[in-house]
Amino acid sequence: MKTAVAFDFGASSGRAIKAVFDKGKISYEEIHRFENIPVTVDGHIHHDVDMITAEIKKALEKAGDIDSFAFDTWGVDYGLTDADGKLIFLPYHYRDGRTNGILAKAKKIMPPDELYRKTGNQIMPINTLFQLLTDENVQNADTLLFMPDLFAYIFTGERACEYTIASTSQMLNPKTKEWSMEVLDKFGIDKKLLAPLTKTSSVIGEYNGAKVISVAGHDTQCAVAAMPCTCGETPAFLSCGTWSLIGCELDEPILTEQSNALELSNELGANGKIDYLKNISGLWLIQELRRNLNSAGNEYSYNDLEQEARKSEPFKCFIDPDAPSLSSHGNLAEKIKNYCKNTNQPMPETVGEAVRCIYESLALKYRYAISQISKCTGKEFDVLHLLGGGTKDNFLCEMTADCLDIPVVAGPVEATALGNIILQFIALGEIESVEQGREIIAKNEKIYNYAPNHNDSWDKAYEKYVNIIENYKEEN
Repeated sequence: MKTAVAFDFGASSGRAIKAVFDKGKISYEEIHRFENIPVTVDGHIHHDVDMITAEIKKALEKAGDIDSFAFDTWGVDYGLTDADGKLIFLPYHYRDGRTNGILAKAKKIMPPDELYRKTGNQIMPINTLFQLLTDENVQNADTLLFMPDLFAYIFTGERACEYTIASTSQMLNPKTKEWSMEVLDKFGIDKKLLAPLTKTSSVIGEYNGAKVISVAGHDTQCAVAAMPCTCGETPAFLSCGTWSLIGCELDEPILTEQSNALELSNELGANGKIDYLKNISGLWLIQELRRNLNSAGNEYSYNDLEQEARKSEPFKCFIDPDAPSLSSHGNLAEKIKNYCKNTNQPMPETVGEAVRCIYESLALKYRYAISQISKCTGKEFDVLHLLGGGTKDNFLCEMTADCLDIPVVAGPVEATALGNIILQFIALGEIESVEQGREIIAKNEKIYNYAPNHNDSWDKAYEKYVNIIENYKEEN
C-alpha cells in the first residue's frame, strides 16, 4: 500500500488530493482547497508564490505520513531564481498584458513558420518564449523554473524541468525532446538559464521523508494520462476547465504550414506520445461572467446560470471564445455585447442569453477545432473523451455531443488529479504504465455517456459560426 498527494493548481484555484493505492485500486479524497488569487504589483499581474507555498504546507500537515507528493499546474508561466537560489520576483501571470503586441517583434527575429517547425507550439503571446522577451528580470536570473518545477524546487532545493511542461514553452524541439538551440540562440536566451530536462515520473528529491516526484507538470497532460479510452476507439480528448484543450494522441509531431496556419500545437504527453491539440478559452468565460455578476450584487450559482441558459433562445448569437477582447478580466457581459454588435448579430439582453451564447460558442469552437485536427491527421474521430471539471456541466456535455454528432464520454471529473496520482504510483513502482493506470481508472471511476441527438439546427449554426469567426479577426 502506498499513499500520495497530488497538488493540482489551476489559474483560479488549487487543491490537494490524497490517494491510496491498495490491491490494484485507487481511493482518494480532497484534503485541502484554496483560491489562487493573483496579485497586482506596479500594474502587472503576478502569481502569489508565498501564499501558494503556505497552502501546500497546510495540506501536507493534513495529509500526515505519505510516500510522495507532486505538482501539476497550468502551462507557460515560470519563476526566475538568482545565483543564491532565491526567487527574484513574483512570477508573471500569463494574463498580464505586458506581452500584448510581442508577436510583431518576434516575427522580426524568426519567421512564424520557421519557429513553428522548430517547436511545434501554437504561436500565442502568452508562451514562455515571448514572455521572456518582455521580462526585465532575465538579466539577473540564474535559473528559469516552470511553475510545477518551481514548487518542487522550493521543497527539495533540486532544479529540474519536466518534459511536458517544457513543451508548452515554444523553446523545445518536439522531435528530439531537447531544447531547440536555434530558437534559443536567435532569441538571445542562454541555455544555462534552463534547468536540466527530466522525464515524467522521476523522483527528484525528498521533503520530510516523502519523495517529491516530477509527474506531468502540465495539467493537461495529467488529464490526458487519465483518459479511460478503450481498444477499437479513434478517440479525441477535451480537457475542459478554465481552458479547453482539445486534441488527440499521435506518435509523431505535425509541423506543417497547414498545422501552423490552423494554430494547432504539439505537446509532449506523459506516455511519450505527442498530444496534438488546440488551446481554446474554456469555462473561464462562465467563471468570469459569474464573478462580474456577483461583484455587482447579483448572486448566481453555476446551476442558476445553467438554468437561465436553458430557458433562453437557442442560436441567437455567437462569439469566438478566443477573441482578444474577451480575454481580460472585467465587464464580460458588455464585451460579449460589443463582439456581437461588431459582427452584426443580435446582442444578448439577459444573463441567460449571455450564458447560452458562451455555451453554444464553446461547443461550436470544439467542432471547428476537431475539423481542423482531422484535416491535419486524416483521422475521423468516433468518440470525444471529455475530462476534468467540465464533466460536471451537463448542458455543455449535451451540446458538445449534439454539435459534434459523436458520443461524448465524460469523466473522470478528477482526471487531472488522477493523472498526477497514477504517474506518482508509476514512479513508486506500484503501476507499470500509463496504459495500466487508464485501465484502473476505467474500472473504478464514474463515467457518463452522452449520445448525440442530431439536429440540423447545429449544422446551420455551425455555418454561421464559421463565417463569423473567419471574417472577423481582432488584432492580437
